Amino acid sequence: MGDPAEALLALCRFPPAGTAVDLAVSGGPDSVGLWLLAQAAGLEVHVHHVDHGLRAASVRDAALVAEMGQRLATPVTIHRTAVAPGPNLEARARAARRGLLPAGALTGHTMDDLAETVLVNLLRGAGVDGLSPLVGDPTKPLIGLRRAALRTFVEAAGVPFAHDESNDDLRFVRNRVRHQVVPLLDAVAERDVVPLLARQAGLLAEERRWLDEVAADARALGEVDCRELTSWPRARLRRWLRERLRLDEERHPPSSAEVERAIAVVEGHARAAELGGGHRLSRSGRRLRLDEGG
Repeated sequence: MGDPAEALLALCRFPPAGTAVDLAVSGGPDSVGLWLLAQAAGLEVHVHHVDHGLRAASVRDAALVAEMGQRLATPVTIHRTAVAPGPNLEARARAARRGLLPAGALTGHTMDDLAETVLVNLLRGAGVDGLSPLVGDPTKPLIGLRRAALRTFVEAAGVPFAHDESNDDLRFVRNRVRHQVVPLLDAVAERDVVPLLARQAGLLAEERRWLDEVAADARALGEVDCRELTSWPRARLRRWLRERLRLDEERHPPSSAEVERAIAVVEGHARAAELGGGHRLSRSGRRLRLDEGG
């Protein structure tokens, strides 16, 4: 038998051998698999582990990652932060993690994560961007791999990994999608739907890139006559406004509802539209004006 990593690496999108990379490693099988495959790909690896302090076992997980660093001769940095229990726990934990990890850190998201994210975003009413997540993201080199195959690889390597019991908690939407919705869709479709969802996301990502090219226009919001804007196809107008109305520091785009309110202003059906963060879009004559909230 050949190198067990070889077949998996053929489905990964790692940078060239010798590249220095940071890895986000929780200690679970996916991130441990990322670690092993990154080393097999000849990368210079530095591992980062974030302890959110949310679980009694988090100290154990951090110790496991540190021990693996010694075993695999890899530098490991343990980051500790405090995320208080409460509403939007997952989102707040992700934000804390992003604030601690180096920019561009690679993560162990798989094709299964991609499919689950598509479904979660669909339930939230996402558009083309939300239905084509992770695709083409250089920090997600494993989205061509299935979660089960990655776990089998890690188990065969004899490397220990942690189990995060919060991944089994059905109070969280993602976990319900993973443990209930995807198996139900498999049963209804009488086939494995994960590759279908991943392929659909890839197709939508290609169309999204084309739409970005079509909607590209360097002019600022107030530089374009609303008569011209109303002559554009609705998809182009929506895309252009979406980019012009990115308002917060992380440049998150406005919601679909906010974009539709903005279109009503462009078309003259409304004098103004209230946007997130206290921002307000209005129309003066045939020009748009954005007033930023305090």
